[in-house]
Amino acid sequence: MSAAELDRAVELLVRRVGHWQQPRWAAAAEAGNVARADLVHKLVQEIANLAADAEGGPRRAVPRLDNDLALPDQLRVVAADLVAAGPPDAVLAGAAAAVTATRSAL
Repeated sequence: MSAAELDRAVELLVRRVGHWQQPRWAAAAEAGNVARADLVHKLVQEIANLAADAEGGPRRAVPRLDNDLALPDQLRVVAADLVAAGPPDAVLAGAAAAVTATRSAL
C-alpha cells in the first residue's frame, strides 16, 4: 500500500505544478521565503537519498537543471527509483508524507 500512496502523492503534486511556467516556480512558497523550485528540488534530493540508501549505494547530488520545468519529471524518476529499490513500507510512507507536505507548502 505504501508504494501506491507514494505514487498517488507524487501524481497529486505533479498535477498541481506540471503546468507552471518559470515565474511561478520562482515565486516564494507559501510556507516560507524560499522559491517553490528550491522547495521541490529539496524534495527530489531527499527522495533520491532514500533511494540510494535503500539500494545500498552512495548518495549523489541531483543536478539542479537550468529549467525548473523539469522538476516534476525529476520527482517522478526519483520516486520510481525509490519504489524499485524495495525499501520497507515505513520508508515509502515517509516519502509520501514528505511529498504531501511539500505540496501543502507550495
